[in-house]
Amino acid sequence: MRFDELNLKPDIVKAINEIGFQEATAIQEKTIPRMQQGMDLIAQSETGSGKTAAFGLPVLEHLTEERCIQCLILVPTRELAEQVTLEMRRFSKHMKVSILSVYGGVAINPQIERLNHAQIVIATPGRLTDHINRRTINLRNLKCLVLDEADKMFEMGFVEDVRMIMEHCPRERQTVMFSATISSEIRDIANHYMHHPEFIKVGSYVDKGLLSQHYYQVDAHDKLSLLAHLIKQENPELSIVFCATRTRADSVAKNLQKNGINAYAIHGGHSQNRRNAIMKDFHSKSIQVLVATDVAARGLDIKDVTHIFNYDIPKTSKEYIHRIGRTARAGESGKAISLLAEADHENFRRVLEDRSLDIKREDLPEFPRLAFIMPRREQSQRRYSRGTHNRSYSGGGYGTGSRGGYGQREQRRSGYHQRDAQGHSRGYPPRQQRSSNYSRYSR
Repeated sequence: MRFDELNLKPDIVKAINEIGFQEATAIQEKTIPRMQQGMDLIAQSETGSGKTAAFGLPVLEHLTEERCIQCLILVPTRELAEQVTLEMRRFSKHMKVSILSVYGGVAINPQIERLNHAQIVIATPGRLTDHINRRTINLRNLKCLVLDEADKMFEMGFVEDVRMIMEHCPRERQTVMFSATISSEIRDIANHYMHHPEFIKVGSYVDKGLLSQHYYQVDAHDKLSLLAHLIKQENPELSIVFCATRTRADSVAKNLQKNGINAYAIHGGHSQNRRNAIMKDFHSKSIQVLVATDVAARGLDIKDVTHIFNYDIPKTSKEYIHRIGRTARAGESGKAISLLAEADHENFRRVLEDRSLDIKREDLPEFPRLAFIMPRREQSQRRYSRGTHNRSYSGGGYGTGSRGGYGQREQRRSGYHQRDAQGHSRGYPPRQQRSSNYSRYSR
């Protein structure tokens, strides 16, 4: 179905035509007419299905000119809040609409001032409950509440925050919930806070015919060298490397940079200004490789991602599918590559419990064993903020996450050590020789 057949307002149709949208996805085709009718919905849909337009377009349809909060969209992460805000502003390009993102990690006073005039608020649960407790937000005129990535919000421990927020919303409202899975918490929320919701389920928008999946068996201490080799060989336009921890993500990004790869890490331990700057550059393709944790990357809808690299294997097939769902979209091909060390086998076994996944084993290629930095302990992080650069850096371990590989106790005390091509440990160069390795995001 085409968007101009969905009875949307002309200003909205004009905006989405300019964006390049023509045919509605399955979730959009099923959700938009029901939201236009004011129905409560529970929509089960995977990453990449076009959820933002599915709820965003009908939300814009119902807005009045009144300068009060008419729609509240709850999301699990700051990055998703920024992304949904950006998309909503694109959809409302030809409308006079005040849209505000509200999340933690930034000053609260500017948010308080702008909340007095906002019509649509996209918020994370933690910061929104802060505003409710401070009595700096007025939800009395709310018409529509949207919970995006509801399962992830509840996994992150926001169930009680969401309940409290819903208690402060008017009883007479439309409530729409989007989730990749339907858990007991979601059913409980639906029973207590929704009016006879209709259930909608659609599959992933990832074209599995265009997505190739591969894995390599590799020794833990060779993981980084293989990753660098594959990135240079594949030369992806945009790629995401997934790591299990913040420390690992920092370490992998740092060492990829050291070996000539344009890579930056993103996770919840970085300042919000730094995260925003990195995501802006990644969207504009100024950055080739984003090294991320699952939480930081959850819900990010980044166009033109050609490769997904699983440096660490996720614990479930669901998380694996979320990861690979960020490539092979909208008719474009994509590739997912997983690196398996011995400690990854149990997680990989769980992933393969999903029989729909077709992951081919590849022979290990010849690749150079690179020297790399192995921090002794996590150190303070150099933060990238508005015009100011505070020194810090956080490193991380490799492969299985074990403590091995640092050499003798006496060698470890000096902090950093480096492996040469033969795998021997040697002291890291003096500070003045290291300074060139720091990126503009680490200063």
